[in-house]
Amino acid sequence: MKKLKKMKWAAVLAVTVLFIGGCNQQKDAGTDSSESTVAGSEEISTTVVRETAFGKVKGLESEKALVWKGIPYGGDTSGENRWKAPTDPEPWTDELDATEAGSLALQAGSDGVVGSEDALNLDIYRPNNDKEKLPVLVYVHGGNNQTGHAQEISGTSFVSTHDALVVSVNYRLGALGFNPLPALKTGSEEENSGNYTMLDLAKSLDWIRENISNFGGDSENVTIAGFSAGGRDVMAMLISPTFEGKYDKAVSFSGGMTIADEEKSQTVFAEAIAPLVVEDGVKETTEEAEKWLLTSETEVKDYLYDLDGDRLVSLMGNAGIRMSVFPHLYNDGTVIPEDGFDTTNYNSVPLLMLTGEQEFSLFGRFDSYFGEYVADGSIDTDKEISNQYDFVNTYGGQLYSLFNLEDSAQKMSANYEAPIYGMEILFGENADAVSEEMAKLGSFHGVFVPLLDTDSQNYAGLVTDSYESDGAKELSAMFQNYLFEFISNGDPNGVDLTEWTEWKKDAEKNILFLDADKSTAAAEMGKKEFDYEQVIEAIKKDDSITDEQKKILLAEVMNGRWFSHTLDEEFGNLSTFDK
Repeated sequence: MKKLKKMKWAAVLAVTVLFIGGCNQQKDAGTDSSESTVAGSEEISTTVVRETAFGKVKGLESEKALVWKGIPYGGDTSGENRWKAPTDPEPWTDELDATEAGSLALQAGSDGVVGSEDALNLDIYRPNNDKEKLPVLVYVHGGNNQTGHAQEISGTSFVSTHDALVVSVNYRLGALGFNPLPALKTGSEEENSGNYTMLDLAKSLDWIRENISNFGGDSENVTIAGFSAGGRDVMAMLISPTFEGKYDKAVSFSGGMTIADEEKSQTVFAEAIAPLVVEDGVKETTEEAEKWLLTSETEVKDYLYDLDGDRLVSLMGNAGIRMSVFPHLYNDGTVIPEDGFDTTNYNSVPLLMLTGEQEFSLFGRFDSYFGEYVADGSIDTDKEISNQYDFVNTYGGQLYSLFNLEDSAQKMSANYEAPIYGMEILFGENADAVSEEMAKLGSFHGVFVPLLDTDSQNYAGLVTDSYESDGAKELSAMFQNYLFEFISNGDPNGVDLTEWTEWKKDAEKNILFLDADKSTAAAEMGKKEFDYEQVIEAIKKDDSITDEQKKILLAEVMNGRWFSHTLDEEFGNLSTFDK
């Protein structure tokens, strides 16, 4: 491989925001992100006005689509409403300008803290035609539930070729979206859950049920979909009584099942906030501060509400798909059952789960362990270093892909009453089919994004022109057609599409594999050729790196991730949080 093009390490760190499901550039609240600029780059001809239950909204009309951005679906969640269930937005009398992106939720980005605590808004994309009762795809962005925004994707490319609506949602993030501390448990049972992000998403679905028909959508045909953390949020909705009846189908893009123990999570939050308590002179030591933060005292609640939001969202920012750093999705017993995904009561709707094969490639490549080697390019030129990266890429990818799809399907199969469909994208594994840059990553975490949003600039610096070949374009059309059929009627099969059968535990073939070379795309039913135990055995036998290197990589790079509990258990790397 040729040497990686020179990248300042600061730019590499900025990319990490992107690949955990956020966006690679974020601007101040109330302005368009770089993605939204690209998404709206087609020539604008006029504005278009629609009614909502709270007032009229004015969007934009182009040749390809009608678009409304930043429509409020909930009230202000700042100040005294900080850790409360979302309310209805305040009605307005004049036409609301929905031609630019709304505020993104307050978050710590590569350029510092951006966004607002008043950011419960959504974007709507629909075809520029007169058709009504179109299926609705609601998209929940990724970003570890700490970063990201609704412009992670644009729905323009999808709705310009398919009669459907795409809705993308902003919601509370970080310690403002999830907070389990006892002092905050003074409201309703749902508020006391600490799962405020989930309450926001439930509110957005209520708004969609009530208002989407005014935009030509079918309020009785709503599919909830999410990527990365958004996909895990969607999986949590499948077991949540709060979400019963709020959607009709579900899609998890690189999601999977994650639940955080509420009591352990309280300790993590107390440890993270304690230095602020000492800094503000409330307590003298962090030990005293932690004990205080774990009480239900009114003074603790008052202190938390008085804290500047910028300081809160800057905490626990190095999570790197590790629940122990920023625990969320608590098994509170109300929003999420105490037994989590061991429940037998699912909101059973047709479900599509997707993964890539090399899901860990970006996380491994940009882990701090490889930082200096990415910066100077030696990760691709030094055989000893590249072997270590190949090790974590191969086995981390295998375990992560199992987590995203097989692990969930296996656990759900006995009690899930609706069809489950599994898809794995292989595009990127064949180095001859993609650019040199993308070949280093393979079918990475987010490989589907440029297939769904053909205007997307996410990952552009990492994949360059890989999606511009005839094969990639055919793959994009195929992927979108499967998705359209699924959101239309719960069955992804359609004309000129390879038959996609349901995931069944003992089926000879239960996953649809998508791939493309530079000229054509292909879809074929198959099955995973390995399971967790086989991956672990392969790790033990692997002699491409030294035993000492293997020990370090397992303990420092691959440990504690969503997918690695079995791995950590086998090699003695379980953290206190994960035990």
